[in-house]
Amino acid sequence: MPINIPSGLPAFRVLQSENIFVMPSERALSQDIRPLRAAIFNLMPVKIETETQLLRLMSNSPLQVDITLLRTETHISRHTAIEHLDMFYKTFDEIRNEYFDALIITGAPVEKYEFEDVTYWNELCEIMEWSKSHAFSCMHICWGAFAGLYYHYGIQKRNLEKKMFGVFPHKFANPNHPMFKSFDDVFYVPHSRHSEVAAEDIRSCPKLTLLAYSDIAGVYAVADKTGRQIFITGHGEYDRDTLKKEYLRDKEKGLTDVGLPYNYFPDDDPEKTPPFVWRAAASLMYSNWLNFVVYQETPFDITKIPPLNI
Repeated sequence: MPINIPSGLPAFRVLQSENIFVMPSERALSQDIRPLRAAIFNLMPVKIETETQLLRLMSNSPLQVDITLLRTETHISRHTAIEHLDMFYKTFDEIRNEYFDALIITGAPVEKYEFEDVTYWNELCEIMEWSKSHAFSCMHICWGAFAGLYYHYGIQKRNLEKKMFGVFPHKFANPNHPMFKSFDDVFYVPHSRHSEVAAEDIRSCPKLTLLAYSDIAGVYAVADKTGRQIFITGHGEYDRDTLKKEYLRDKEKGLTDVGLPYNYFPDDDPEKTPPFVWRAAASLMYSNWLNFVVYQETPFDITKIPPLNI
C-alpha cells in the first residue's frame, strides 16, 4: 500500500521514479478505508533530503499512510526554501488538536549544545508532551532520541571526543521486540553523531528496555515498556552517499574531530563507491514499526488514543 503525500512534493517524483507506490492526496480521498496518520517533525537542515529518505522507508509498509510534515515555528531553516516550507509543512499550532497514529522526531545538528540552549527546545518539549496523548507511537531519531530520553526520563547525553561516524555492526539485547522481527542476528546501521547515551543509564531506568546496540557505536535502539516510545540513535534512513557528503563537508570545514567514516569506503578510499549494506534492515525496521507497533495496536477511533503515563 502507498504513502499519501502531495503530488507537488519533491519526494513524490523521486520515489515514483524508483517504482515506489506513492499516492497523490486527491486519489487517497476517494478511498473508503482508515489509513494510518503519521507526522514527521523534521528538524534536519536539509529537509527535502530527509523527508525523501524517511518517506522511502515508510512506503515499504503494506499500509496506507497519510503524511503530515511539521516544522519549527520558533526557528526558520536557512537551508530549505521558505516556499517549500509554506507549501508542504505545518506548524505545531496548526495540528495541536489533531491525533496521529505515528510521529517521527528527527535528529538535528545541535548535539554540542545543552538541550536548554537550543533555540526551539521549549517548542520541542511542548510537542513531546503533546505526543503522549495525541500520537500512539513516537519514534525519535539521533539527537531527537537524546532529546526524548532526556525530556521523558532525565537521561543525560554524553559528548564524544571524536564523532561516531560510519557504518557499524549491531546485535540485539532484546531480540523478541516486534521492531526487529525477522532481522538477522547482525545488521548494519550508519551513525553520524557527536553524542551518546550510556547503556548502563538505559538499563538502570525501570521504564526503558535496551533493544539493540553495537560493540563499537554503543546504544542503538531503546523502547519504553509500553512499546510506544522508540529511541533510535543511528540513521538507517541515510542514502548510500549521505555519509560521503558529510565527510566531504566536514573535511572542507577543516574539522579535527571527524575522520574517515568507519567501515564505509572500500579500502578506506573515498574514490570508491560505498556498498549499501543497511538498506534492507532499515526498510524492515520501519515496516515492523508501522505494522506491529502502530497498526496492530492503535485504536480505530484515533481520538481514543490512551495517554502515556511517563
